Amino acid sequence: MSDEMKIGAYICKGCGIADRLDVGQLEMTATRDGKAAICKQHDFLCSEEGVKLIQDDIDNEGVNRVVIAACSRRAKTEAFQFENVALVRTNLREGVIWVRPDTDEARETTQEMGDDYVRMGCAEAKYAHPPKPSGEQGLTRAILIAGGGVSGMTAALEASKAGYKSTIVEKSGSLGGATAQLFKKIPTKAPYADPEDTGVDEMIAAVEADPNITVFLNATLTKTAGAPGRFEADITTESGSTETQMFGSIVQASGFKPFDASVLTEFSYGKSKDVVTQLELEALAKEANGGPIKRPSDGKEVSSVMFIQCAGQRSKKEGHLEHCSGYCCSASIKQAMYFKDQNPDIDTVVLYTDLRTPGAGGENFYRSGQKKGVIFTKGVASEVVHSQNPTVKFKDLILDEDTEVEVDLVVLATGMVPNAGSSTREELTADENEAKETGNEIRIDADSILNLDYRQGKDVPHMANGFADSHFICFPYETQRTGIYTAGPTRRPMDVQQAIDDATGAAMKAINEAENAALGRAAHPRSGDLSFPSFRKEGCTQCKRCTVECPFGAINEDEEGYPVYNESRCRRCGTCMGACPVRVISFENYSIDTVGQQLKAVDIPDEFDEKPRILVLACENDAYPALDMAAQNKMEYSAFTRIIPVRCLGSVSLSWITDSMNSGFDGVILMGCPSGDDYQCHFVKGSGTAQERMGKVGDTLESLSLEKERVQTYEISITDIQKVTQIINDMESTIEQIGMSPFKF
Repeated sequence: MSDEMKIGAYICKGCGIADRLDVGQLEMTATRDGKAAICKQHDFLCSEEGVKLIQDDIDNEGVNRVVIAACSRRAKTEAFQFENVALVRTNLREGVIWVRPDTDEARETTQEMGDDYVRMGCAEAKYAHPPKPSGEQGLTRAILIAGGGVSGMTAALEASKAGYKSTIVEKSGSLGGATAQLFKKIPTKAPYADPEDTGVDEMIAAVEADPNITVFLNATLTKTAGAPGRFEADITTESGSTETQMFGSIVQASGFKPFDASVLTEFSYGKSKDVVTQLELEALAKEANGGPIKRPSDGKEVSSVMFIQCAGQRSKKEGHLEHCSGYCCSASIKQAMYFKDQNPDIDTVVLYTDLRTPGAGGENFYRSGQKKGVIFTKGVASEVVHSQNPTVKFKDLILDEDTEVEVDLVVLATGMVPNAGSSTREELTADENEAKETGNEIRIDADSILNLDYRQGKDVPHMANGFADSHFICFPYETQRTGIYTAGPTRRPMDVQQAIDDATGAAMKAINEAENAALGRAAHPRSGDLSFPSFRKEGCTQCKRCTVECPFGAINEDEEGYPVYNESRCRRCGTCMGACPVRVISFENYSIDTVGQQLKAVDIPDEFDEKPRILVLACENDAYPALDMAAQNKMEYSAFTRIIPVRCLGSVSLSWITDSMNSGFDGVILMGCPSGDDYQCHFVKGSGTAQERMGKVGDTLESLSLEKERVQTYEISITDIQKVTQIINDMESTIEQIGMSPFKF
């Protein structure tokens, strides 16, 4: 294919586009203003015939820049796949005809929208280049698994089924983890009536018999370096010997540690041998093996037992856990059945404030406990008095009175503390600092699990509660370290079956990333993207902003302080590009120019036409889909709006704001994902970083005698379809009040 740029613009007439827009005029706009060498119309571009039309021009006419003016870039992605060309999608359906009324009065401004989007698409194509792999690729069909519990073993077995080798590194002397300490597990099959065997022995046997799985016991990871496709890990055994192996990806399944019940002095834990945790009761049940369970103090057969739920958790007291561990209520029901199944006459009471039994069979399991005679009492325990028999004092929330019960045994449901490694959170919010100072937040101090050779820290970052960073909506299992996935209770509280399901998902993600890395493709959410950042060294000021702001540890510095990009770690968010004050960072298909030239291509009427122009820079992960869905619901917004999707709000360069103002735009709206600890930002910190940058724009505008209301930033969830249209229409009203931009002159 020739190196000479040749733009082919293709305009779809389907889905009502030709009924609402003058397609002939759009074609003229593409060739005259957009400088497209070829421009063609088709009734349905996504049809086999339409796709062939484009492919023929690529093969025979030398087209290497393709502009498709049709539906949203989020639609028909499977149809429009062309190799070795820069592909640009310009949105005439959701972005124009579906958000404007079908009236004679609206026809002129609707056509102006269409013409502008065609100009913008051609302008983007001029500065986009077909991305090519970096050459750093390597395929290693092996997965490193940190942890040999149920999660780790499941990940290894599932990977083996897919033809991948796995290496399990377990710090203890045996496989099985916490589940191996259980007598029974919560049921996983209908009718969900009785506890089940854990299945750990069978799983261990399967791992040991699988030729694709290697196990290191009494071993740790002393160093992990590299990137997806070529991780290099040092595995050190108890004897001190170290073996270095290569892996394509990593699953961290390091499990949890039991909450330290010794802080619960009000419950006499440590004073009375007959006050035990759930895990300690499992040991008693395993020893009894279906026979009478005997209490620790004197070996007496237990005839009465009380389970105190949420002991040391769901609490803001110093040293307590703020989170709910999820599995504890079901675990207490299971353990109550240990007693009832052995002897129905044993008094078993579960004292709870809120009973939570998640999972498909949770409600059935709870009702099975009721049928077996387990008593559920809504109340709050205040004290366990240590005497010959423990006495539980509590507030009965049904009768609204204080009462007490003497029992043989007290079981504390104490919850999970994640074994996620050393915290690498670089900064705390004001609320977190306050929590830390007052002791209301558990700070996890643990030895490193992965010992990463990353400037950002030895382990994957943590959420505020100490669990390994992940987002249960946007990217479960994925962490801020590309190619490293977390599974099981190190990621969030869960029971055995949830951990098995979790590990299966993490293993599939790990395999997918190893394969992507071999092809030079990005990981989620831009899976398949071949582009990666580069920079003009002669313009770099070595300010290190790109290095610091990268959410994924993909940038280091060389000896001279210049950035060094690790393509396989990069998620292609563009946060580094937005951070660069001298505009020297770019991607082949996404750069300062691909966006900057789009906004400059918009036709700006003078102020006397009374047609303002509003630029919307919309995150492609939440805001842009919300705009699409608003269009699908035929929700109208201002015809003066021009929308440019961006990879992440963190990629927005301040130069785009400056250029838009200088070009005569009257207002700029930035729409990104919600930020903070409960973030929805697909690139973790991008939205929050953009909020910080844009916080200074108002002062700049005022110094130029422009109203700060002209640039506004919003956090948008994907479901905010009414909010996005209202924001745009409100901006139009704001411009009517403050007037057109004086820069139109």
